[in-house]
Amino acid sequence: MIINTTYTDKEAARFIDTHLGETFPLMKRIKLRGIGSKRMIIHDVSPNLKQYLNTVDDLNYGSIELRPKGILIHIHKKLNSFSWVIPYYKLHIYTSSFFSIHADGKFVQFEKNKLYKENKAFIEKMTLQKNEVLNTTDYYEG
Repeated sequence: MIINTTYTDKEAARFIDTHLGETFPLMKRIKLRGIGSKRMIIHDVSPNLKQYLNTVDDLNYGSIELRPKGILIHIHKKLNSFSWVIPYYKLHIYTSSFFSIHADGKFVQFEKNKLYKENKAFIEKMTLQKNEVLNTTDYYEG
């Protein structure tokens, strides 16, 4: 689900917290060495996400935020911010000539350039976090 997060909205925050868990506490953030990626250049998105990108020839940037039960992909279009809510059990990560994230029939492809290389450690952390969460038995119970 894509949520407009330009302005603080209690309903949107509650939806995100319900599906992905509340943001990590400070000590966990320090232990994880950060919960957000640096921005990356978006190469392409699925047709149903095109409306959230700049239509002019501007570069589109996105970033990823870790949550206890999933990730948020933040996309900025002019002055608006949109967040794609992806629980770990729906998350699929592919890497070929592009780095892409898939869920619910949608995808975002990021370019594999200098910005991607700076985020390589974060992507590995995200993959480990996903595997750790999905391998716990209580994840599916609640």
